[in-house]
Amino acid sequence: MSPFDRIVIVFNPHSTGDAPASAEQLRAELAQRLPTVPLELRPTRYAGHAREIAREVAATGAPLLVSVSGDGGYNEVVDGVLQAGNDRAVCAVRAAGNANDHRRTTRRRPLADAIVAGDVRRIDALRLTLGSGPDAVTRYAHSYIGVGLTPVVAVDLEEGGKGSWREIVSVVRGFARFRPFPVQLEDGRRRSIDSLLFANIPEMAKYARLSDGGRPDDGVFEVVTQQRTGRLRVLATALRAATRGLGPQPSTTHYAFTALAPMPLQLDGELVELEAGTQVTVDIAAGALATVG
Repeated sequence: MSPFDRIVIVFNPHSTGDAPASAEQLRAELAQRLPTVPLELRPTRYAGHAREIAREVAATGAPLLVSVSGDGGYNEVVDGVLQAGNDRAVCAVRAAGNANDHRRTTRRRPLADAIVAGDVRRIDALRLTLGSGPDAVTRYAHSYIGVGLTPVVAVDLEEGGKGSWREIVSVVRGFARFRPFPVQLEDGRRRSIDSLLFANIPEMAKYARLSDGGRPDDGVFEVVTQQRTGRLRVLATALRAATRGLGPQPSTTHYAFTALAPMPLQLDGELVELEAGTQVTVDIAAGALATVG
């Protein structure tokens, strides 16, 4: 008997990839293999709609929400499900994006097989809190949260397009326009950073190996920090990550700082603009996310 009382497949009908066809293919296969489980396709209509759908669906029962998307689209579904607060709701992703970091690093078997088998496991999520007190805003990420160079390059990838040479040009452009960002740490120390990344998975951006031994179910996240060192050192670090990896990195369950200037922040594939003075807190939500695949 399936642990899911219904399966909802969320996808962007205007995706530049194959999300609509992939979503229909998955629906057809699951309908044949799980004929007693209700299935629904839910196309999104605007940015943030997947989060609203996920929050609504996850509010009751024991649903499985499958995001046919890349990391950014899956971020919306995960965030919506965790915001709903129903620990019986389960998430999964069918890769239909560019990097697909989460699916690539957590995949254990074909998605349809895992769904049919009801192979549910729990992994960690990253909980981001912006501000403090009653006005604080909470968001969740499945793979990583970054400030500094990571979101700057992400913005250029979105503007310049993805795919081979266009990606290379976008990354070079990101390095060229990058400036370090000032932050104040929780203990009062001030730092000028090139990159600050909180990682729940050991790899990102298809090629970069962030850490040795990091896992999405170990109850901690890795902190990959590069203080202001100059563009050539930043480039050398990026090349090392893409070739032999960055090696062991410190891990923790909590990290907080205040942005001393406006700066972009990235949750998985989603971008957020921080205002100067924003208090940023990252905590591990150990075992918060139920998933299959």
